[in-house]
Amino acid sequence: MTTANPENDFNNSPLRGLGGAPAVGTEIKVFAPATVANVVCGFDVLGFAVNEPGDEVIMRVTDKAGITISKITGDNGRLPLAAEKNTVSVSVQHYLESIGRTDIGLDIELHKKMPIGSGLGSSSASTVAGLFAIKSLLGDDTDVAKLLPFAMKGEEMACGHGHADNVAPALLGGFVLIRSYEPLDVIRLPHPKDLYCAIVFPDVDVPTREARQIIRDKIYMKDAVTQWGNIAGLVSGLYTQDIDLIGRSMKDVLVEPVRSMLIPDFYVMRELAMKAGAVSFGISGSGPSVFAFTRDEETARNITQMLQSHLADIKIASNAYVSTINDAGPRVL
Repeated sequence: MTTANPENDFNNSPLRGLGGAPAVGTEIKVFAPATVANVVCGFDVLGFAVNEPGDEVIMRVTDKAGITISKITGDNGRLPLAAEKNTVSVSVQHYLESIGRTDIGLDIELHKKMPIGSGLGSSSASTVAGLFAIKSLLGDDTDVAKLLPFAMKGEEMACGHGHADNVAPALLGGFVLIRSYEPLDVIRLPHPKDLYCAIVFPDVDVPTREARQIIRDKIYMKDAVTQWGNIAGLVSGLYTQDIDLIGRSMKDVLVEPVRSMLIPDFYVMRELAMKAGAVSFGISGSGPSVFAFTRDEETARNITQMLQSHLADIKIASNAYVSTINDAGPRVL
């Protein structure tokens, strides 16, 4: 799937210029999933969706043009209700402007069902839920991939960088490769159906902006060659359903050595997970969440319990999730 100048493509949308709109009071509720970005060696270019957690958006049509946010739950007051400052409404506004439908009035409720700042694509899940909701409300039957540039606008607002390794899998589902950003070229990858993901979110603060700032901007050629080989090996393992190859390819010599310093006992947790049967172990997004691939659900659950127990021993609370890779993406509830 290649998307060149995708925002301009909406100029020919079948919705453009329509005089009607959904009836006032029409309402839709959408869920969008959390994601694991980077997938260890694929910084900013790899990501996959999981079944849980995720966020929910309720969107209803109002009689006054413009977007309002009437309620946000689950954020402990951290997210703005002002429509011009919230990633969900900003992304939806860009979409409406692109298709010439700024005459529509919308009210949005955002229900955070996942922790903010977890490294699990919290902002992208909210943004994708909002975009999928307006697309569904308007009966827009264009390719869902055309929402991706608007979702990236939300990521730019959230963390200062419009990357797609969270929003693309949240929107498209499955395991996703961003081959290029200019032009935008996104590819869904196959994956073993019996691959499980064990996720643990330690309750510590690792802001995404700060986590990006500590990354080196210059690297050694030998490290780049190692990283290229691992990314190619991971993609090859996904295509050939070779879990052993997937596991030995998931090594990061560029970003993980720096970001791991922000996560308490990262290497202790990795050793515990690998000894318990994990195929691989790494940081989800910018952290502090960590994840492990396993061959079965029981091993995944054992690993999450073990890691949570270890974190409790060092006085850190945590949440845990076990999931296969979610191929569905967002859905109407």
